[in-house]
Order: sequence, then C-alpha cells, then structure tokens
Amino acid sequence: MTTPHHQDQAGAKLGMWLFLFTEMILFGGLFLLYGVYLARYPHEFAQAGQEMHVVFGTVNTVVLITSSLLAAMAVTAIQRDDCRNAVLFLLGTIGCAVVFLVNKFFEWSSEIGRGIYPNSPTLAAGPPGESVFFSLYYLTVGLHGLHVLLGATVLGVVALRAQKRTIHAGHYVLLENGVLYWHLVDLIWIFIFPLYYLLL
Repeated sequence: MTTPHHQDQAGAKLGMWLFLFTEMILFGGLFLLYGVYLARYPHEFAQAGQEMHVVFGTVNTVVLITSSLLAAMAVTAIQRDDCRNAVLFLLGTIGCAVVFLVNKFFEWSSEIGRGIYPNSPTLAAGPPGESVFFSLYYLTVGLHGLHVLLGATVLGVVALRAQKRTIHAGHYVLLENGVLYWHLVDLIWIFIFPLYYLLL
C-alpha cells in the first residue's frame, strides 16, 4: 500500500511531465513555423544564417551541456545525502546560466549594433526572408532566454532548500523536477543551435 507521501511525489512528477509537455508544444510550434518559412525562403534563410555568430552559439552550447551535467550530478549527490556537494553543483549550474545570459547579451548587442533586429531599416531593405529569419530568431531565442532565467531561479530556490536540508535523500522530488526542467531548457537549445547557427 502506497503512502500519501509517495502519492504526493508521484503527483508532483506527473505534474512536471505534463508541464514539460506543454513547453515542448510551445517550442515545437516555433520550430514548425521555422520549417515552413525555411521551405519558402531557403536561400534567404541561408544568407541570414551567415550573419550569425557561430562562436557565441558554440560557447553557449558547451555552457548549457556543462550545466546539465552539473544538475544531474546534484541529483546524484542528494541521493547519497550529500547536501553540500548537491548545493555546489546547483550553484555551478546557476553560474552556467549566468554565463549563458551574459554571452547572449553581448551577442545581441553586436547584432543590434549592426542593425540586425526585427523591423530594422537594414532588414527592411533586404529580402523578406531574412527579416522573417531574424524575427523568428529573436522570438525563439528570447523566449528560451526567459526559460533559462526562470530555470536558474528555480534551481536557486532548490539550492537554498537543500542547504537547509529540507531537501535530502528521503525527499528530493523538487530537485528532480527542477533538474528535469533544466534538461528541457538544454534540449531546446540543442535544437536552436543547428537551426539558426549552422544553417548552410
């Protein structure tokens, strides 16, 4: 017979998976829209893709993959009831999120400085496909950036609770859910990176 405590944990996990499903629908719709416009403007999308900073994108990819590894290590640490290392791994994950956002700030500053932003005179004077590409880029990456910020905030709350030992080896569903969300953020970027930065 299951206890109410176990039922609560199962319900929390199910709720998180349902939430992640809605997030996948959201970004899946954006990727589908990208595919539709790519088929319509293949040459313009390829031309616009050459304006992207591949180095920025590559660094952010490495940063997010590293952050997911640290988040997974935090779960392993808490399962061993090693709250200290779990907190350190979570802080490392949050640090990676900060690096990602700072890197994205400099990348966007460079692009905006070159007149590459939605409805800019530079894009208005060019082929319509390039304007569509960058509009989708700013929408998708901006939305993803908000998810990075939200995910880092959630993991910060989890780290505080782990430090106070309200999250421990016997009860860490909040940590698991936070890390699941973070893995989704990472996965979404794995799709964004080739679609926008490696488009030939």
